[in-house]
Amino acid sequence: MEPKNREKMLLMAVGACVVLYLANLLIVSPLSNGWSARQDEIKKLKSTIDNGRMTIASAASIESNWSRMASNTLSANPTLAESQLFNAFQGWASSNNVVLVAQRPQAKPPDDPLAGYSTEEWHADVTGTLTQIFNFLYAVESSPMGLKVDSIELASRDDRGLQLALGLTVSGLILNPPTNNAP
Repeated sequence: MEPKNREKMLLMAVGACVVLYLANLLIVSPLSNGWSARQDEIKKLKSTIDNGRMTIASAASIESNWSRMASNTLSANPTLAESQLFNAFQGWASSNNVVLVAQRPQAKPPDDPLAGYSTEEWHADVTGTLTQIFNFLYAVESSPMGLKVDSIELASRDDRGLQLALGLTVSGLILNPPTNNAP
């Protein structure tokens, strides 16, 4: 083979490599990346559709749970809400043989005044044995009333730890009635 023909062949080979590299850089890679992005979006949409179908399938259960929770919230009237909590704590204390030392509302401004709910904080101090305190806490937690335990403080009242003191703070859910100026 002549040197000029070899140079021409090498130049054509280099040119072909450059063309293939540019084709890969400008055509194949963007198409491949676009295809992968579409596949990821399709997976995400399928997952969203599956979640929507599961939500629709469990709609009756969700609605019954919401109805149960909505019917067990505190009254929107602050005095009545405090009375509900006072009476509930009195009942739990007497049924579990703990001594209810003190109970009081704790003022807490609403997180968002435009939200459809607010909370009533309540603090109770009780004393009793470990079993009595356990049963009291179980009664508070398992009640249908819309309460959330915010904090628990437990301390021993004697050297042997037989008498315990419990400080319990809960938040009760209050669903605010809808206003007439809603859009």
